[in-house]
Amino acid sequence: MSSDDALEDALVRTSFRVAALLTRIGAEHDLSLTQLRLLGVLRDRRPRMTELAAFLGLDKSTLSGLVERAERRGLVARGRSPEDRRVVDVSITAKGSELAERIQQEVCAALVPFTCRLSPDDRHLLTRLLDTVAGKAPAQHDAAP
Repeated sequence: MSSDDALEDALVRTSFRVAALLTRIGAEHDLSLTQLRLLGVLRDRRPRMTELAAFLGLDKSTLSGLVERAERRGLVARGRSPEDRRVVDVSITAKGSELAERIQQEVCAALVPFTCRLSPDDRHLLTRLLDTVAGKAPAQHDAAP
């Protein structure tokens, strides 16, 4: 097995383990994995419906149903964009934020048995590497001098 094959295999195995963990925790709160992802996306942004559909990889009708179900539970709200009144965007409600925070704490606690195997330096390195793989810019304090 080449090093690239080993890397891809490790990423896939890790994603399966994390997806299973997220699915279990979501189910404990009567949320599907996609609903869990919706709350996660909305924690720090207020996207347009079209942006949200693209980010989640859903078509518009599927996203509309997903958002509607979350609205009925009081977790999200749809509204007109303050920048463009023709555009509908989605935001998380206080109830949704509280649930997302509680789930985040549960996810972190569930990941501890895996992450505690790493030294603090290795955790920091893995964070930087995963951010790079995910296309996220490193935080300012992580930048090399």
